[in-house]
Amino acid sequence: MNDMKNILCFGDSNTFGQHPQTGGRYDADERWTGLLQRALGPDYRVIEEGLNDRTTVFDDPVTLDRNGRKALPILLDTHKPLDLIIIMLGTNDVKPRLSATVNDIARGMQELCQLVKRHPFAPLYPVPEILVVCPAPIREGVERRALCSFDPTSVEKGRALSAKYEQVARDNGCAFFDAGTVAEASPLDYVHLTPESHQKLAGAFAKLIPGLLK
Repeated sequence: MNDMKNILCFGDSNTFGQHPQTGGRYDADERWTGLLQRALGPDYRVIEEGLNDRTTVFDDPVTLDRNGRKALPILLDTHKPLDLIIIMLGTNDVKPRLSATVNDIARGMQELCQLVKRHPFAPLYPVPEILVVCPAPIREGVERRALCSFDPTSVEKGRALSAKYEQVARDNGCAFFDAGTVAEASPLDYVHLTPESHQKLAGAFAKLIPGLLK
């Protein structure tokens, strides 16, 4: 019998591993997902599902096909069986053009949690555990970037998400982690994680996950 634990990492560009300087992608062994795989070892399989500009549940009129609510059910079937789903979304939800309040974004995360719990895994597979992750907030001054999609209200909303997400996790029987306690956006582009933050995030998850999957 295969006892490998399967972990789906569902997120946006900071799960995809966008490089804040080049705009390309960190190498597999630099991204937090790859670092997490190495830290956890061969008894775990870390599955990367990061997509730039992905939201929790919102349709973006500028960047199409990024609604996480529409993608997640497909991925739950694609990658089953699953033992844990790490959901780290919300950064793109604070874009002004989406007009989402902090409560709206939290409700979006709640819908994703409930979607996982409602998914028809039975009778072959159990419902996976869920780790709700509040993203590291974007930096002040982000609006000064050329062609930026964020403004000062985005920074305020991002900082307010942690408490809301923690409540969502508690209400829905999920684990919670605030990525901002260990990781930070790069001063190069104000949004995407530094290499050191990828390392720290992977290290934090590696300590947390075995306890979630006893």
